[in-house]
Amino acid sequence: MGLKIVENFDSSFTLVPEAKEALFNLLKNSDFIKQISQQLSQSEIDIEFTGLLFQPVPYSTQTPKGMPPEFEVYHHSDEHIIINVPPNFMFKAKIFKPSRLCAIYRKIECLSKDS
Repeated sequence: MGLKIVENFDSSFTLVPEAKEALFNLLKNSDFIKQISQQLSQSEIDIEFTGLLFQPVPYSTQTPKGMPPEFEVYHHSDEHIIINVPPNFMFKAKIFKPSRLCAIYRKIECLSKDS
């Protein structure tokens, strides 16, 4: 069985408003944000959800990062992180297509309380 090469992949998707609202509420949840922040190596960083989602795409010469080209700027940014949306969030929001999404968060430096 050989590899199947995907020349073109349509990464566009539309979420119904109710599903989008449910998913955004989960992605903005303070406990979830805290969990992501704890996994970052810098303890002085908070994050916020940017509202940007994308569907991962097959790796190719046009998409070497596995994401639509317009989102690669966030991959190279030190000010952003990209996470896979947890499958249970997709289920709770009743999103079944696409089956996977990634969310983009912006890092926010916390000001120390001494300043």
